[in-house]
Amino acid sequence: MKYKVVVRQTDEGFSVSCPGLPGCWSQGRSENEAIGNIRDAIAEYQAAVAATLVGEDVREVEAE
Repeated sequence: MKYKVVVRQTDEGFSVSCPGLPGCWSQGRSENEAIGNIRDAIAEYQAAVAATLVGEDVREVEAE
């Protein structure tokens, strides 16, 4: 699955957030490090959401 991320250069390196996943953000000294870190953060975010849905009637729908 692909997510849009926002990358911003800061005085300390790069910060990156994922607008589609509220509160999901990361940072890194380089842009590549920040992108790698947000990949990890997205995976952890998804795992946390999945844990809250155990036992629920969860379905997937397609949206354009």
